Amino acid sequence: MRCLLDTHAILWTAWGSDQVPDTARRAMQECECFYSIASLWELAIKQSLGKIGFEAPIAELDTCCRRAGFQRLPITIPHLDRLKTLPSIHRDPFDRLLVAQALEEGLAIITRDRLIPQYPVQTVW
Repeated sequence: MRCLLDTHAILWTAWGSDQVPDTARRAMQECECFYSIASLWELAIKQSLGKIGFEAPIAELDTCCRRAGFQRLPITIPHLDRLKTLPSIHRDPFDRLLVAQALEEGLAIITRDRLIPQYPVQTVW
């Protein structure tokens, strides 16, 4: 299986949080895992607005993901074209982009988000 980490899964893994269930941790260890540049973008925006308590530089989080064996997934034109075809289930633009990336790349999404499974994408949590 190949998986894409949702933004909260990236943060909680970086923090060593116990909020990530064993099934998600196991998938992160056993699967080829990706993290989206969209997640780093989302975190940079939330940091600038003071909406999260994670103040480390984005480059540090990127390094943490790479050290964990995760691969960075860029945003591509096919991802954006797929995004245009998604039904309006989720209003969060970053989550919608992650869904589009997962669908386009054939990835499951590691997420606890309750709206994402309403799309035709496999989820793990």
